[in-house]
Amino acid sequence: MGKAIYKVKGGKMIKIQLTLENKKIIKDLRITGDFFLHPEETIEDIEKALRGCSLSKEELVRIIKETLTSKRAVLLGASPEDLARCIIMAGE
Repeated sequence: MGKAIYKVKGGKMIKIQLTLENKKIIKDLRITGDFFLHPEETIEDIEKALRGCSLSKEELVRIIKETLTSKRAVLLGASPEDLARCIIMAGE
């Protein structure tokens, strides 16, 4: 299991726990931290949407943005790019 902690410019923290298949496909992940997401349960939707994805920054960002839009969610204190960066760090 890979783990990473990423401090976003401005002070918010993202923590990722990640399990990969074939060293490049997300099997499971857990996203935590002190950023804000409303509604909060959207984080579970993001985690679910990312299962089966490769560790491609572009793909991760696209899926995170699509999930936020479809759930009409607001992410504060971090960006989809920050989440993707931390996920990739956990996969290395």
